[in-house]
Formats: sequence, structure tokens, C-alpha cells
Amino acid sequence: MLVETKLFKSDLKQKPLILDSGSKLDYVQIAYQTYGELNSSRDNVILICHALTGNSHAAGKLRGFEYNPNANPDLLNRYSQLYKDKSGWWDELIGEGKVFDTKKYFIICSNTLGSCYGTTGPTSLNGENTYRMNFPKITVRDMVKVQKILIEYLGIKKILAAVGGSLGGMQVFEWALSFPDLVETIIPIASPVQHSPWAIALNRLAKEAIMKDPKWNLGNYIEQPTNGLSIARQAAMISYRSHESFQQRFARNKTQEQGKFLVESFLDHHSEKLLERFDANTYIYLSEAMNNFDLSNDRGNIVDVLRSIKQKSLITGISSDILYPTTELKSYLKFISKAEYAEINSIHGHDAFLIEFGQLEKIIGQFFINNFS
Repeated sequence: MLVETKLFKSDLKQKPLILDSGSKLDYVQIAYQTYGELNSSRDNVILICHALTGNSHAAGKLRGFEYNPNANPDLLNRYSQLYKDKSGWWDELIGEGKVFDTKKYFIICSNTLGSCYGTTGPTSLNGENTYRMNFPKITVRDMVKVQKILIEYLGIKKILAAVGGSLGGMQVFEWALSFPDLVETIIPIASPVQHSPWAIALNRLAKEAIMKDPKWNLGNYIEQPTNGLSIARQAAMISYRSHESFQQRFARNKTQEQGKFLVESFLDHHSEKLLERFDANTYIYLSEAMNNFDLSNDRGNIVDVLRSIKQKSLITGISSDILYPTTELKSYLKFISKAEYAEINSIHGHDAFLIEFGQLEKIIGQFFINNFS
């Protein structure tokens, strides 16, 4: 399946997008991919929301090199060069005969507000200059507001399911409350309804690493602050996996060439890959949005807010997730009236939602059979 990233620029000057911070955006560009066909009723839609360093390339192989003329640097182009012959991050789940069946459903994945792969964010041009740290503060709720603009542009009448992991799952929870009449079911995977002190602390470490890199220069860097972003990524990768996965995969083994521990080489590899394709200011903005995520903001206490979720909900945890433990996710079932729980049994930690495709296929497939057949 060959795919392309579309860029939709919404002119909001007559009615600017007011963010939660009170700041406004007169223009919003949204990068998105779609798979399958929208039916005549415009209601066979699956909305997929991506995680922190993800993008709209959820499935298929890119048709060719892509460009975003409204960004500096153009990381959409950089990504398309690096991933020219590689499939999207959930390709195992999207396509004909797969759980997100493109013969049945119209699947949308948009790059989130504040990211660096085509949707307006810190790397976007604001007139002749790049926003950088002058980009307004954003929230998960703001991300969903921007996705709603895209949904309206596409003329969609109903979202059968909003699905996403980690930061994507936070957006899914927010969809349930911001636009309850539009969304029929939700599937948040390895996602909290409030960012915990534990998760906030880990993001604080990443943010501090970036901002204390001399190259960061208050966000006005010419070259990426590679040391800071590298440490941020390595800290994140530790939180995305588990003790058991590291023990089983690496033990105390070392590389023959350099004598490094294999786990050190693993962390080096993942940080180097991120440095090739991501932006440090973007990392700060999205991490801050995650830290400030609280579904109950301006809505009352969290218990009453959870009770107000009326959609059929599949809360999905991961057995070895140290970032968002299963005990935290299971606690929501007491309050969301139409919620059920499923668990990915994996040693791979938080990242299991990007690894355990077979289990996800069964879990989501059964939920679809129960609700859409």
C-alpha cells in the first residue's frame, strides 16, 4: 500500500483558534494520511492518534519524498528520506483483512498539533521567522481541537472508534469528552487520564537535559542540541521498556568491537535515530503537554469526569508498563460505566503497543466484533 501525507492549511483569521492558554493561532496546517474509503454516510471512520515522537505515517510505504514548505527545518522531508522503503508504525494493523480493515473503514491519522512532521508547531514558519520557543503553549485538548478541524474539513459525520497509545491515548480520552456526540467508542492504550508524578518526573529529566545543552541557546539553535536530545531519548527509552526485557535481550553482554554493554549500544542507536528525524523544541512542547494533561481540567473532580464518559471504552494496559502501570488504568473501570479492560501480556514495557501486533489484533478485533457486527 503506497501512501502520501497531505497538508491541509486552515485559514482561521475570521475565527482564530483559541488555545487553552488564551493564545490564538490564525493559521493551522495539518498533516494527515488516510487509508480506505469514506462511505456515503460518512460514518465508517477510525481515528488513530500517535504518540510523542510519532507522526501521521501509520501504515503503508510513502509514495516518494515529501516536503513541507512551511517549516524550518523540514523534518517531514527528512523523515521521508530516512523511511523511504519502510512501512508505517502500525502497518501490521491497517490494511485489507487486518483489524483496521481498509475495505470496511476509512482510517485517518493526523500529525498532532505541536509536532514537527507537517502540522503547525515550533518548527513552523510564522511569517519569515520560525516559531521556535515563541510557539504558544499547547495542551492535549488543543490537539483534539485541531483534529476536529480536519474532521469537519473531510465532512465526517461519525467516528466509530478513536484509538491511540500513550500520548495518542490521552487524545482519545479527550475526544470522548470534548466531542461526545461524534465518537462512538474509544480505545486508549497504555494511557492515563492524568499524568502521574512519576511520569512528570521522567519528562522533567528529558526537558532539563535539552535545555541545559549549550547548543539549545534558549531554543534559538542553528544545529540541534544533540547531547541534550540524546540524553532525553535515552531516558525515555529506559521508561518505555522493562527490567525483564533488558535482562532477556542484553543481560551483561558487551559488543565485540567497542566493549560496550549491549544495552548501552541499544540506547545509543535509538538516540542517534531520533537525532536524525526530530526537533528538540518540539520534544519540550509535547512533553509539557503530556505533563499538564489532566482530563478533569475545568471539568470538576476526576471521578465525576470519568463517570461522564458514555462511550463504550476498551481500556488497554500492558503487563510490564512501568510508565503507566496497569493498576492505574484498571482503576478507571470503577467509574466509566461502559468500560472493559484488556491487557497486553508482554515483557516489552510501554513500547509493547508498537511491538505486540498479534495481541492487539485479537484484543481490538474482539471489541469490534462485540460492538460493530
